[in-house]
Amino acid sequence: MASDEDDDYMNMTFGEAPKATETSLQRRQRLKREGEIKGRVKSKAELAAEEHEAREAALSKSMLEGAQAKKSKGLAMMAKMGFKGGALGSTENADARVEPIRPEMKENRGGIGLDSERKRKLRDAVESAEKKVKVDENEYRDRVRREREVARFERQVYAAMKVCERMDEEKQAGPAVESMGDVGGEAPGKKRTLSTRPLKSIPVVWRGLVHTREEAERDRRIKHDLQQTSTPRLPTYEDDLEDEDDKTAMGKTQTSYALVEDLDEEDLELDEFNALEADVRLQRLVEHLRKEHSYCFWCKFEYPDDTMEGCPGLAEEDHD
Repeated sequence: MASDEDDDYMNMTFGEAPKATETSLQRRQRLKREGEIKGRVKSKAELAAEEHEAREAALSKSMLEGAQAKKSKGLAMMAKMGFKGGALGSTENADARVEPIRPEMKENRGGIGLDSERKRKLRDAVESAEKKVKVDENEYRDRVRREREVARFERQVYAAMKVCERMDEEKQAGPAVESMGDVGGEAPGKKRTLSTRPLKSIPVVWRGLVHTREEAERDRRIKHDLQQTSTPRLPTYEDDLEDEDDKTAMGKTQTSYALVEDLDEEDLELDEFNALEADVRLQRLVEHLRKEHSYCFWCKFEYPDDTMEGCPGLAEEDHD
């Protein structure tokens, strides 16, 4: 067992460690660094940051508390008038201001109301841009919708023209052509031929169909004849004893075709009809079919008499 005279290492106390003495070299280096720090010119950003920190620190302190508040002449005058702290004005107002109005520092040279004017202009510009985007979207949707409606009307106009052409030709041909209750489509195996009568004798509602077909056929045949004449051919044997029938049978004669007499003539009536809107032209075609043939373009059915009993109406909406 250790004696009482043994050192108690748990309760031992040690004296303070001796402070390291600063050598002259270290002192010179320290003073040099401090001098460089003090002598360095701070940048504008650093000065602005220090000013901002000092201002925020000052604004974060209450002006009604502290040693400076006791020395304030303004607070002393307010105390003489009965101010004891708290909100100014009515004591029942819970939203009364307790602290003075926080100052806002102006960092530019613009006028006092310049910032508010800029904000107003920016807000107006943003609102006008949003309205313009909405208007542009609505205009685009309306334009696409109108284009689709016009394209659908054009397809219906073309189909109605074909029906008018066939039914007018069948009516002109007389009873030799069999009439069908449903004439909505072309008869199978039947090929439409070019018209041989003057264009102006055709009803204007489907005259444009024949006019376009005649022009396309004329261009096709002219192109074919040019290709045939420009192709070099080897000399062939010519028999003097061949007559015209033999040459035609052998395909040695040039095929000629007759154009419609008034194909290139000005047609004001057709131009006025083509200038109409697609829905108006379609309406004219539907009325022509109903008047001349008792045929409903929407029902796709030819009625026995002009009363057209059972037809819902003249418009497409009536047949929904």
